Amino acid sequence: MDRPSSSRPFPVIAVVGLGTMGAGIAEVLARAGHEVIGIDISDQAAARAIAALESSTARAVRRERLTDSERGDVLARFRTFPDLRAAAEADLVIEVVDERFEAKSEVFVALDRIVKPDAILATGTNALSVTRLASRTSRPDRVLGLHFFAPVPAMKLVEVAPTVLTSQETTDSVTGLVRALGKEPVPVGDRPGFIADGLLFGYLNQAAAMFEARYATREDIDAAMRLGCGLPMGPLALLDLIGIDTAQTVLEAMYEASGDRLHAPTPVLKQLAAAGLLGRKSGRGFYTYEIPGSSTTVPDADTPGGAANATPGRGISSIGVAGSGTMAAGIAEVFAKAGYEVVLAARGQEKADQALARLAKSLDRSVAKGRLTQEQRDAAVARVSPAGSLDAFAEVDLAVEAVAEDLAVKQQLFATLDKVCKPGAVLATTTSSLPVVAVAMATSRPQDVVGMHFFNPAPAMKLVEVVRTVLTADDVHATVHEVCGSIGKHAVDCGDRAGFIVNALLFPYLNNAVKMVGEHYATVEAIDSAMKLGGGYPMGPFELLDVVGLDVSLAIEQVLHQEFRDPGLAPAPLLEHLVAAGCLGRKTGRGFREYARR
Repeated sequence: MDRPSSSRPFPVIAVVGLGTMGAGIAEVLARAGHEVIGIDISDQAAARAIAALESSTARAVRRERLTDSERGDVLARFRTFPDLRAAAEADLVIEVVDERFEAKSEVFVALDRIVKPDAILATGTNALSVTRLASRTSRPDRVLGLHFFAPVPAMKLVEVAPTVLTSQETTDSVTGLVRALGKEPVPVGDRPGFIADGLLFGYLNQAAAMFEARYATREDIDAAMRLGCGLPMGPLALLDLIGIDTAQTVLEAMYEASGDRLHAPTPVLKQLAAAGLLGRKSGRGFYTYEIPGSSTTVPDADTPGGAANATPGRGISSIGVAGSGTMAAGIAEVFAKAGYEVVLAARGQEKADQALARLAKSLDRSVAKGRLTQEQRDAAVARVSPAGSLDAFAEVDLAVEAVAEDLAVKQQLFATLDKVCKPGAVLATTTSSLPVVAVAMATSRPQDVVGMHFFNPAPAMKLVEVVRTVLTADDVHATVHEVCGSIGKHAVDCGDRAGFIVNALLFPYLNNAVKMVGEHYATVEAIDSAMKLGGGYPMGPFELLDVVGLDVSLAIEQVLHQEFRDPGLAPAPLLEHLVAAGCLGRKTGRGFREYARR
């Protein structure tokens, strides 16, 4: 760890505000060799920042990432003060005080009088206008936004937000600093939320509204997004971590700028904030925590009971799966591996045999990876009987449909199942966007029909959305939960409305990302990087859109828009144009990116 020198950009950096974010920024800067002046009017905040640095560097020594001598140097480079005048010699000042314009403006006006004429002022805001803050100073060309993400030492993304007044030299200098810290700078324009939070907070707001409407429990909403999308945290748990008051502030700023109802803070956020239920930091938000600041939740009045469903399910021993595509074969594989006898029916024996071959090939891959033995593979294949007609479903206890996402096709299939399947058989549709009740009404037994939405690839994805209509019988609902448990899937309950949980939250987020590109706010690459590095998403929105298929994504967006009639859900014009041009993603070789033809 070298000591600061005159050749190092910004040898002295002040951090104003030593909360969690400020302390994290100070740590990263000190460990990178900068002299860091930490400023906070609270002695307790300053003490916590010092303690945090001592703890993290001690941990680094134990892991042999620092020597004792280097640790001493890092600690010596961080000094704390209670007054802004300590920033007088700083080359760069990073402000991370409360997310209120008045508070930040007061700091900027004072700093402008105190710091050197050539010093740069950076704000850590993610919701307020950087331009307005810059205009409060005599140096708007040397002011910009510098938005780190928590926890700062771990998160690679930093959004660099110059204004129309910021000089190129200022932007280049700060961008170089970010790279020198080992972070990934992403250039963004000056608008509330920038990229990552601009996409993230709309999604969080919709999840809060979904909970407020009692459409699904907080546990099911969070589990659905973790298991269905591979996210590190569910949206309501993340709101508690961010802080309900912070979320409300960001959303208010976004709504003021966009006028989009999707950004208008849902009432439950306002109610929680007004009651002082701010999330982890207050000990209670959407969840209740052991103590303020703890990540450990404790049971409360909203915690689901642990008792088994009072209504017993119907006994299930044999299963029929209708369809011949990837999803049908994957679902049949899941049931066969769990020990069920499976009838895999398609339109014609040849298609059914092809589906069985696809299933067997998937199991072969599992054997090659050591996930299954050859004996287990052979036993699973032997449990699957391919059939060229739905007549083979005469004795199944559960029939699962996995055919094309077309209401007329599904209704016709269910009308046939109604005639073929025995009384008491449970009939399930895997639709991801169509009304389950409309499918159920194609039968004479809508009480036996339920939604059972698996995720692709079915053998790997743990989530199943269980969709109960207004007519679904209690024992049918219980049956599906029991079956999901027996095949190792996590079932979440949701009502019969477009998108269920996952797609209703995921696709507006994807659509908003497309709007950002269409409005020339950011590039495809910048947005994908921002969401992976800043949000912990396994894939960026455009990577995901190209994998899902732009035509499929557009169809889901259209269904959501038609269902909820919200202007903010209208498909992005750019998405419509790409689909019209036949650019559908990986399957056509071109979507938001180009791909090599296979």
